[in-house]
Amino acid sequence: MEATRREFLGKVTAGAAAYSAMPIALALTACAAEGSTQAAGEFDLTWPTKLTGKHKAVFDMAEIESGYGLWRGNAWVGQVQQYQGAAPTDVSLAIILRHNAIALAMDQAFWDKYGLGKMKSVMHPMTGQPTDKNPVLLDAAGGVPAPFDAAALPKQQSRGVVFLACNLAFNLDIVPIVVAADKVSEADARKTALGHVLPGVLLQPSGVFAATRAQESGCTYVKAS
Repeated sequence: MEATRREFLGKVTAGAAAYSAMPIALALTACAAEGSTQAAGEFDLTWPTKLTGKHKAVFDMAEIESGYGLWRGNAWVGQVQQYQGAAPTDVSLAIILRHNAIALAMDQAFWDKYGLGKMKSVMHPMTGQPTDKNPVLLDAAGGVPAPFDAAALPKQQSRGVVFLACNLAFNLDIVPIVVAADKVSEADARKTALGHVLPGVLLQPSGVFAATRAQESGCTYVKAS
């Protein structure tokens, strides 16, 4: 991710003349916009309607951190039910995967093919040892004991948790991995990468966009990683 960020900033610096001495903040905005050329219709923006509970939160994950951000979200849901007497239907949670955590939005086949575990120095959430597994997919079968296995992404989805992913991070981090490994165009690489996004995870224009939209829908913001 750092190499990609450096390349991105390098493009900003190299292209300064093209922006006619535009302030660097505006140049960054312009270049970021170039990395997100998808039309509004390509994003599902209806997900706030699924957040119907009295208690609503959005957990913002910017780092992989062994997938602990999901554990924190799962723990919050359980605590609201246990200590505030809320019914499961009264608690709504959205989790955003952005910045370095965008890798968590990819399926295990993508992790295996492109070596994300080693590339991102991912550690197993229980052993603290390097792993080639996407930690948000680990459950009891992957060495995660109860009750922590209930925090696995598919299991949280089955209970109504909404998962969102940053399109900017996807374009700046995930797509270049495919370009470099497969020697294909960015368009073809994006198509390949999209086929490996975990089922039900919704790409959004950016993680920040998703976070503000969730807050506008009544969610309390929590920095989860």
